[in-house]
Amino acid sequence: MSKITPDHLGRAAVVYVRQSTMAQVVGNLESQRRQYELAAAAKVAGFASVTVIDDDLGRSGSGSVERPGFERLVALVCSGGIGAVYCIEASRLARNGRDWHHLIDLCALTGALVVDPDGIYDPRVVNDRLLLGLKGTMSEYELSLMRQRGLASRNAKAQRGEFRFMLPPGFCWSETGKVEKDPDEHVQEAVRLVFTKFRELGSARQVFLWLRDADIKMPVVRRNVEVYKLVWKAPAYHTVVQILHNPLYAGVYAFGRNGQSTQVVDGRARKKNGTKRPREEWSAFLRDNHEGYISWQEFEENELLLLENAYMKKNCDRKSGRGGRALLTGLMRCGRCGRMVRVNYGTMKGNAHRYQCRGDEEGVGVGVCIGIGGVRVDRAVALACLEAVSDRAVEAAVFAADQIEQSDNDVIAAVARNLEAARYEASLAARRYEMVDPAKRHVARELETRWNGALEHVAELEARIDELRSAAAARPRIDRTALVRLAQDLPAVWNAPSTDTRTKQRLIHVLIKEIIFDLDAATNEAVLVVHWNGGRHTEIRVARVKTGRYPQDLAPTAVEALRKLAGHWPDKELAVSLNRMRCKTGEGETWTTVRVQEMRKRLGLPEYDPEGSDGKMISLGKAAQQLGICIGSAKTLVLKGVLPATQHMPGAQWLVPVEALTSEPVQIGVQKIIDRRPQYYEDYQYDKVVRLPGI
Repeated sequence: MSKITPDHLGRAAVVYVRQSTMAQVVGNLESQRRQYELAAAAKVAGFASVTVIDDDLGRSGSGSVERPGFERLVALVCSGGIGAVYCIEASRLARNGRDWHHLIDLCALTGALVVDPDGIYDPRVVNDRLLLGLKGTMSEYELSLMRQRGLASRNAKAQRGEFRFMLPPGFCWSETGKVEKDPDEHVQEAVRLVFTKFRELGSARQVFLWLRDADIKMPVVRRNVEVYKLVWKAPAYHTVVQILHNPLYAGVYAFGRNGQSTQVVDGRARKKNGTKRPREEWSAFLRDNHEGYISWQEFEENELLLLENAYMKKNCDRKSGRGGRALLTGLMRCGRCGRMVRVNYGTMKGNAHRYQCRGDEEGVGVGVCIGIGGVRVDRAVALACLEAVSDRAVEAAVFAADQIEQSDNDVIAAVARNLEAARYEASLAARRYEMVDPAKRHVARELETRWNGALEHVAELEARIDELRSAAAARPRIDRTALVRLAQDLPAVWNAPSTDTRTKQRLIHVLIKEIIFDLDAATNEAVLVVHWNGGRHTEIRVARVKTGRYPQDLAPTAVEALRKLAGHWPDKELAVSLNRMRCKTGEGETWTTVRVQEMRKRLGLPEYDPEGSDGKMISLGKAAQQLGICIGSAKTLVLKGVLPATQHMPGAQWLVPVEALTSEPVQIGVQKIIDRRPQYYEDYQYDKVVRLPGI
């Protein structure tokens, strides 16, 4: 005790309390009690002020977890107002050399002592400093050794399938230490329903939405240290995903699927739990260990489908259909760069979509790769698929009818299981109410309330079953004979308005593995090599549309066009319009200003008079210039009906009334276009118009 001087007693003492896990905080109460008793020992030693820091209860001292209590301790020591630091042992202060030696250095600088049940240490004394260093080193080595032994023993036990861990809903541990199905049939049917619906709907989100719409409760495991409880809750998306991704449901004893990853944050190592590990790094993987809900083959097929549904992962892999108008979403691969082709949906034309390979977007000056309009491609591939499955059309139609009926039965069966559980809870509440002493009115009232609530829940489920059965009975019965006749004409079923695009996409994904897409410049065709799932390959050629051409069926004769346009436009503009409408001269040549003038005079058509319209009509280009927008935006306003304009015939130029440029609807439309411009565009225009002339 001679090391504690009056100078130390004149300052405060700090008692640091820590336990590594919450399980120790709840279960190892004796260790807590011994650490808190150090405060009394500090007061007996003569310290008038004692501070207890227990902010790190349940936090590891390995240095990979933030410890606000330890940071507070370091701050107090740095302030110079601490005379002694009390701890039960060195491992309570730190389990790594960095934190330990940093604290010892600070104590030596400020003259603070380190006190544990074995003695009092002054870091300024060489022998004490050496002893403290040995204790810190042994604590760090002890942690590594204990962890190494524990992990090796746990993994060895897991590799034999004997290590017990928290099982997901639908499984439990038997008396012999084996994994077996939960004896509760209600739980089993709920888990089976998830896998059945996933095979039917093909999407975890669609399964979640179906469960929510059907108001089916799902079993969820709650565990708090020692308490293991199964509760029924409304379906959640992550619950469905966890069930589909867990290999235990396929009869596999899998342990160590998630691990820890270490990151450097603010100069310190920080561990992150829940990191997914590849299958070859799992601690244990034992197939056919117990009875599962699905086979291992079904599990792998589900995993592949879930991976295809994840569009933000592995962009070069095949993706599943997600609805939309494009029929071949996630199947098209570029034949030049090997990347998956994206789908661009047109906003102006409504139904138009385009398959476009973006190539190396990050490459400077690379640009896009190849692309093609999607309507013709979808039609050609759909026709090939219909021809491939025409022999199985009847079976598919009957199977679809059975699926509709089975879906209704699944909902009714699920609600019936909930009703059975609710009736049991009501009977249990009734027995509890009957067993209570009538004199204890406060207990009787509470039990009566619970009984009434259970009976109300039973009544709700009974009413719901009646509604579902009534709806199923009221639904028109499926005429299988008519369905078979209709199925023989599969194109009619395929093109029916009731067949949504998502269903078509799923059917095509079943048939086709992927489609290699390329362009043939010589024949101006798109070349599609279809890789069927059976291993066969088919080449389909689709003619490309020649863009920038006037429709052949609307092309007028040159004489007809001149009779309609002469007098409204100069000869130069007439030549441009005639060439745009694919009109040719008698010798098969294009039109020039001189040729238009000769033809107009031969036909006796009037010459353009710029004063004839009294300046009331101007071209669309001049209107766009006066409005301060581009000609494309001006044409958009015309097509939307905002800017009035006339066209004497298709392909001719537009005429815009001058007075319409100052109307309120036109000004509002122009302002909306200007508001959509990025700021740098406005700055560029300002520099161009205002600043550049002054330079």
